[in-house]
Amino acid sequence: MDSINKNQPEDNFEDLFGPEAIEKIKSLAGKAGSCFMCTKIETGKSFSSRPMAPEKIDDAGNFWFLSASDSHKNIELEQDPSVQLLFQGSSYSDFLSVYGKAEISRDKAKIDELWDAQMKTWFTEGKDDPRITVIKVRPTEGYYWDIKTNMLVAMAKRMYGAVVGETYDDSIQGKINP
Repeated sequence: MDSINKNQPEDNFEDLFGPEAIEKIKSLAGKAGSCFMCTKIETGKSFSSRPMAPEKIDDAGNFWFLSASDSHKNIELEQDPSVQLLFQGSSYSDFLSVYGKAEISRDKAKIDELWDAQMKTWFTEGKDDPRITVIKVRPTEGYYWDIKTNMLVAMAKRMYGAVVGETYDDSIQGKINP
């Protein structure tokens, strides 16, 4: 069976590097707002996954989270800092998978920078809670699936393709190497 991409009259692959990759990371992750953070990633074995919301994505494409020192994720990251972050911004586009390395710290200045009042739900003593840590995830590679234009154009292309029996897909995908 042929891949659907062989029926695609448009080029829909574009690998991104450096600043372009970082901008795509920030754009797609920003649209999603939250992700699944996966740890204990070993081939052929179950991994751990939990929803997380990055407090910040910096200009280098690093993700910043606040987390409890006694959480399963922190314990797992101390054993192996490899993570995968999975983002979905909408039903049809804005998908992002990022692999990276996590670093855990108790950087008080970074905690102050990332803190918001809702965090008190998890850290009842506020910014000075002794359990609070910072997780920085530095992306090493990734993959994205997006649309080239906007949702209206993408939907129109899909509808036209369905009517004429051809593949008109406004999607774009590729590797991300920051």
